[in-house]
Amino acid sequence: MLRYATLRILGAIPTLLLVIAIAFLMVHSAPGGPFDRERVLAPEVERNIERAYHLDESLPEQFSRYLQGLLHGDLGPSYRYRDYTVAELIGGALPLSIRLGALAMALALVAGVSAGMVAALRKNTIIDRLVTGIAMIGISVPVFVIAPLMVLVFAVFLNWLPASWTGGNAANRMLMPVIALALPQIAYIARLTRASMINVMNSDFVRTARAQGLSTISIVRYHAIKPAMLPLLSYMGPAIAGVLTGSVVVEEVFGIPGVGQFFIRGALNRDYTLVLGITVFYATLVIFLNLIVDLLYGFLDPRIRGR
Repeated sequence: MLRYATLRILGAIPTLLLVIAIAFLMVHSAPGGPFDRERVLAPEVERNIERAYHLDESLPEQFSRYLQGLLHGDLGPSYRYRDYTVAELIGGALPLSIRLGALAMALALVAGVSAGMVAALRKNTIIDRLVTGIAMIGISVPVFVIAPLMVLVFAVFLNWLPASWTGGNAANRMLMPVIALALPQIAYIARLTRASMINVMNSDFVRTARAQGLSTISIVRYHAIKPAMLPLLSYMGPAIAGVLTGSVVVEEVFGIPGVGQFFIRGALNRDYTLVLGITVFYATLVIFLNLIVDLLYGFLDPRIRGR
């Protein structure tokens, strides 16, 4: 198990370096620069600004300097938010983004697993078809469509919930963002749980348990639920990544001052270090969570422990 974990950690390093390199090239290849919207400056002043931020250096030199800063935990200063470092901006917005993502993921797990298990245990019934149909709709409709529709229906037409982050108290202003972020994941988790549970319920050891007179509830509780959750556990890494990337859209639609909104603002303002810092943070978080999922998978599946 230790060797398995070590290999996973070592394999994550080149992945992270590749993500950083691609993000660095994409950000610097975009037209415009971080100071293009400033008032017209004298050429010598513009050169001094570029020299201060090392923008007068070649791309390989800038990339090497950026990697050296990352090794020391320095994400650099923000070009647009003066007197703030990228780490300070991310640290200030991170708690809100984590709370939003955690609530959405918790809702997705509870609702998705429950719906998937009910559909599997009521296979080929109207309940199964209803769950499957709703899940297909949830998979097909992206977050950037769901969020504005929810604002239009529940905030504008029905006037039940606030349309933006500043329009209500802490409880009701979180409701729509969390649901909008969780709906696609509920659909995926429900379908995955249904398929996995049906496969497990048709396995030999479940037939043996039925032959011994165990009830369906006992079989699910003591024998079927653990192996049925293994595919779901493997999906948790991509699911969390989906929640993180989806939060960028949700935070912008609802005006939530989280990390996702800083990412969009940084991209629009050509704030290279801010976009790169958030990209590195997201990539590191996703790789770390995938590593945790792999280790948990090894814990639940004894065949992996000896690798």
